[in-house]
Amino acid sequence: MASSKPVETQMPRWQLALLVGTPLVLGVGAVYLWNRSRSEGSGSGDREPGSGERSSGERKTPEGSASPEARGQEQDTMSPLDRAQAAKNKGNKYFKAGKYENAIQCYTEAIALCPTEQKTDLSTFYQNRAAAYEQQMKWAEVVQDCSQAVDMNPRYIKALFRRAKALEKLENRRECLEDVTAVCILEAFQNQQSMLLADKVLKQLGKEKAKDKYKNREPMMPSPQFIKSYFSSFTDDIISQPLQKGEKKDEDKDKEGETAEVTESSGYLKAKQFMEEENYDKIISECSKEVELGGRFTAEALLLRATFFLLIGNATSAQPDLDRVIDMPDASVKLKANALIKRGSMYMQQQQPMLSTQDFNMAADIDTRNPDVYHHRGQLKILLDQVDEAVGDFDECIILRPDSALAQAQKCFALYRQAYTGNNSSQVQTAMDGFEDVIRRFPKCAEGYALYAQALTDQQQFGKADEMYDKCIELEPDNATTYVHKGLLQLQWKQDLDLGLDLISKAIEIDTKCDFAYETMGTIEVQRGNLDRAIDMFNKAINLAKSEMEMAHLYSLCDAAYAQTEVAKKYGLKPPTL
Repeated sequence: MASSKPVETQMPRWQLALLVGTPLVLGVGAVYLWNRSRSEGSGSGDREPGSGERSSGERKTPEGSASPEARGQEQDTMSPLDRAQAAKNKGNKYFKAGKYENAIQCYTEAIALCPTEQKTDLSTFYQNRAAAYEQQMKWAEVVQDCSQAVDMNPRYIKALFRRAKALEKLENRRECLEDVTAVCILEAFQNQQSMLLADKVLKQLGKEKAKDKYKNREPMMPSPQFIKSYFSSFTDDIISQPLQKGEKKDEDKDKEGETAEVTESSGYLKAKQFMEEENYDKIISECSKEVELGGRFTAEALLLRATFFLLIGNATSAQPDLDRVIDMPDASVKLKANALIKRGSMYMQQQQPMLSTQDFNMAADIDTRNPDVYHHRGQLKILLDQVDEAVGDFDECIILRPDSALAQAQKCFALYRQAYTGNNSSQVQTAMDGFEDVIRRFPKCAEGYALYAQALTDQQQFGKADEMYDKCIELEPDNATTYVHKGLLQLQWKQDLDLGLDLISKAIEIDTKCDFAYETMGTIEVQRGNLDRAIDMFNKAINLAKSEMEMAHLYSLCDAAYAQTEVAKKYGLKPPTL
């Protein structure tokens, strides 16, 4: 499915890798990898007002009742701490009854009565009062009281988490992230609520940063290999084909099949010449000349310019060009269908599935015999978890173009994922047999080997998966993402960190614009505990992001790593290493 991140087809990284080099999942949760074998400082000695949780501090009696000694004493003979405990216990009863203002008064009395040296008890009273303020949605007061509690008991998990929730309500996401990260680490990543809050805040921060950064980013042309892989996903695309007979000068018309030297003034024909020469940086400007002059190839120039706008991640400029082609009365059906495919892919990347579906359906209506429509719509259906419909589209593509190895491989992968997630072992085997048939019939299709390798990895057939990646590299030695996948395989298979990193470094050497390689390297560095280097890698990937959505994801990874560095400094934690 063509889009502003074309090679990866905008599929979820865990769900479907439809073109060679599409990454495996490396989501926000992958960065939170400090899963401790034990919880460091798992509690504070308090319990939630009204709960049955026992104290883990010095006092061994439940906090909902006074100590046995205190129960037998008159109020005026009780120690200050006992009187504070009695006030707190009274507050807990009000809390359970939903009388939060009365509970606050009691907790305030407990704070006033408690000796200042009794920090554990004082922190509990502040935390309990914060819980009552939370019920009243007084978020500033919650933050203030939790801060008092944490000052006295820095690893006080409940106070940290309650403050994180209040900070999130106050839209102070940076400090919220630091608190919830501390909670996740101190709880050894065992609390689903804290993990969900961390994920939510990371996504919000990522979107905020990406919105500003992406708008002001410098457009960057992808590597030649990336661009060629993108255009290879289309088989019925006029603008990506060599200069056609009707596009050449009269004296060149007998040279069909050869590259014609373009000397006339057409900006579009010059752009096509630059495409054949892989001189991609000049294509947008030459297309603009054709459009400004209203030349013979205006529709083609608009579509080619829009395509390269998408390739450099400038969807804002691409859409008006695509709209014009689709609405042009004299544009050919092939051009309109191609524009609809690309606009539909762009909409999907922008998380507008209804608009995306409409464009793909319109393309199928106006050009029923175009295999590209069914091929790319099949990928959309996979993204929408409509596997049966996706397989139907791939079948239609194969009928129209039996030699489409990519569609055959993608169909196998779609069937495999459906069987794998459904735990249907017989269908899994059928899909694996299908892969064997694809690579037998299409031995030059690198994508077939790559997709088969991912399925083999799922099945823990690591040796054979490694062989498939080697075949990919043999066919496409300049495809950087294949080296990344092979590197990840070494980590999963042999736990060979050095070899894995060498392969990923090789990917960066081949293609310095391979954002997937930087992202993967960053994630591995997090696991190694090298958080500063991880942040550097994520920042490199951010600068190469080809869509706002991808940039938001990368910012989430970077923010997660940064939050962990801050928590590590603050709490003296050392991350485990691979």
